Amino acid sequence: MDEKRRRFEALAMPHLDAAYNLARWLTRGGAEADDIVQEAMLRAFRSFDGFRGEAVRPWLLAIVRNCHRSALEQKKRHAAAPLDDQNDDAVASGDPTPEASAIERGDSRTLDKAIAALPEEFREVVILRELEEMSYRDIAAATGTPIGTVMSRLARGRALLKAELTGGSHGM
Repeated sequence: MDEKRRRFEALAMPHLDAAYNLARWLTRGGAEADDIVQEAMLRAFRSFDGFRGEAVRPWLLAIVRNCHRSALEQKKRHAAAPLDDQNDDAVASGDPTPEASAIERGDSRTLDKAIAALPEEFREVVILRELEEMSYRDIAAATGTPIGTVMSRLARGRALLKAELTGGSHGM
């Protein structure tokens, strides 16, 4: 047990901030993010003996994501109880992205609100790529989606984020 704990602390605990950041964005902050991270870390520790991969971060973030989904399902059950391509061109040309421009202006509240306004499937990949700086492959592993889907969601998420930050219409 002590060896398992030491391995877990050495390999998984360095990614606690990333786990919390993802949970915070998925839940839009608050105590719910704390609960999800706590549950995810407990699940990760319990199943750590079976972990055989090298990429702990995507594995842990997938657990955070699954805990969030479980929490949403649980909320639904209780509620039912009677009781962008243009942005990619900007990145390639070296022009700052809308999110980078907002950060440079010190407008983090506006950026936070814009990210929070994204639909979850887009918000998730934008957070993992832009804030957690994960590779497409790691995002695909963490979300359990094909890499092409990750890329299309990221492009759409960036376009929605750009529209939100520039005050344009994003068609949703």
